[in-house]
Amino acid sequence: MLLPDGALGPLRRMLPAASGMRLAASLAARPAAVLRRSAGLLAELGKIGLGRSELAPQENDRRFADPAWSQNGLLRRAVQTHIAATGTATGLVDDAELDRADDEQVRFAVSGLCDALAPSNNPLLNPLAWRAAIDTRGRSAVEGLRRLVTDLSTPPRVPSTVEPDAFTVGEDLAATPGAVVLRTPVFELIQYLPQTREVRDVPVLIVPSTINRYYLADLAPGRSIVEHLVRGGQQVFSMSWRNPEAEHADWDLNTYGQAVLDAMDACERITRVDRTALMAFCSGATITSMLLAHLAAIGQQHRVAAVALAATVLDQDTAGTAGALLDEATARAATEASAAQGYLDGRTVAEAFAWLRPNDLIWPHWVDNYLQGRAPKPVDIRYWNADSTRMTAALHRDLIDIALSNALVTPGAATLLGTPVDLSKIDRDVYLIAGSADHLCSWQACYRTTQLLGGRSRFVLAGSGHVAAMVTPPGNDTAGFTVAPEPVTPGHPAEPETWLEAAGTESGSWWPDLLDWLGERCGGLRDAPPELGGRGLHAVHPAPGEYVYAR
Repeated sequence: MLLPDGALGPLRRMLPAASGMRLAASLAARPAAVLRRSAGLLAELGKIGLGRSELAPQENDRRFADPAWSQNGLLRRAVQTHIAATGTATGLVDDAELDRADDEQVRFAVSGLCDALAPSNNPLLNPLAWRAAIDTRGRSAVEGLRRLVTDLSTPPRVPSTVEPDAFTVGEDLAATPGAVVLRTPVFELIQYLPQTREVRDVPVLIVPSTINRYYLADLAPGRSIVEHLVRGGQQVFSMSWRNPEAEHADWDLNTYGQAVLDAMDACERITRVDRTALMAFCSGATITSMLLAHLAAIGQQHRVAAVALAATVLDQDTAGTAGALLDEATARAATEASAAQGYLDGRTVAEAFAWLRPNDLIWPHWVDNYLQGRAPKPVDIRYWNADSTRMTAALHRDLIDIALSNALVTPGAATLLGTPVDLSKIDRDVYLIAGSADHLCSWQACYRTTQLLGGRSRFVLAGSGHVAAMVTPPGNDTAGFTVAPEPVTPGHPAEPETWLEAAGTESGSWWPDLLDWLGERCGGLRDAPPELGGRGLHAVHPAPGEYVYAR
């Protein structure tokens, strides 16, 4: 859903014309249900007016955490009215009994509208806004208006989550020592400096998402999985995708699949081995999975020692809301829009992603930035998320086509580099990471990947969302992950809930677990190389390279 919305704009989801008409028609055929809901709302509004309503926000609802929402009679009634109206609107959607696609579309729109109309977003009602205005003698309102105008002037047109100068890439972020040892028109290959006397024989190649900067894997000192792997004795390389322009519109899945092969060739050439371990994220993991099937088809799967896939959904039938809201007409309009421009702008994808979780990614910042006139806090993940890139029109088209037809679940329905894709032919050991609170790639949809691949897999469920689940360094006492004992033979239970019943919770970060898993599959130890590069490939630029700075 993000790929079409990135081309067409996410706010169209708030006005689902066809689904809205079917909702109206269905409710018109159920007047008793509408009457019952209306009467219930009027009765509750009467209780609210008399101060007898027992409605209250959930304890973890941060929008109404300020004591004034419960202590002030007017504000308390505003919150109760909002809760009552939201419950009625949701109940009417339940009563309509729409089919899955219409239900998801309407429910998404109703939820978004109710969230937008929350009294906490109203500058005349929010006690934080009044308090800030009084404390600053009105300067907060002026600053908030300035920030609103600035954010609306350029995409993504959502509240800023971080200041543009909060961090410096190469100093605060993407700071693990290394160098670019290969540069192609499509990517730079970064080799990281070993930090142990001995290293594993088999290198680890990181394949990042194609719509974000690579340095989610090398976020910040102490919060970098690259740093963790290097300090654990792994030889680590990472691809850094070029930020494409309109002239690169024809770069498609084959282009990016070949790029991963080229990176593998370089890793093996430099380290003088014939195998590489892969770790891939999101859309990079989709490309990597298809490449593994290609290598299996041409008899070269032995080149992959092991593979780790993070936030990876290969079966779109289990993709939840996002899967339900993608249709052929929308897909066609989206691909036509990106083809006309030559690329999909990552900023509009970021906007679409924010509207998937408005109560986390939009309205809290609306209150902080605009109603209180405060600068966003400097958070490294937010800076990375705002540092978006473009996606070529051809890759955008190919990924949408695969999602729309759910091609990866049917052997031969998709191809890569001239060979049919059959995921069941992949016999490599796979480490799968998902986030329990991931709103984009639900963990149940990620779990389905265990049923598509033919090798032995280890499924790990981290206790965070889409991005935060990937950045869980050791030392966080509140972190934890869920994992089940690996089956004796390849294969997991078909249902994710069955797997969950057999799984247990481990405290701490999953990073050490991955390091141990890779260590068992990356060969023996050797002396660390004295310099980066080798066999004709030389360090051409210090990490993080040059492509990461291209805007």
